[in-house]
Amino acid sequence: MISFAPFWRTIKAKHVSTYALINKFGISSATIDRLRKNEGISTSKIDDLCKILDCKVEDIICYVPDENPK
Repeated sequence: MISFAPFWRTIKAKHVSTYALINKFGISSATIDRLRKNEGISTSKIDDLCKILDCKVEDIICYVPDENPK
């Protein structure tokens, strides 16, 4: 599963609020909601977030193996 836990740590460390992402940088509230729920977002949005936060992809997402593989 893809986790966006690193994203939340990164915005906290960089002192960037979700309010700023939405209102200053134009990230949609739907995208923020998808990040909260660990739902998929496009690679274009990941690219946008990396540019805004001046960070690497691994500062936004990580892969977490399933506990019960099929």
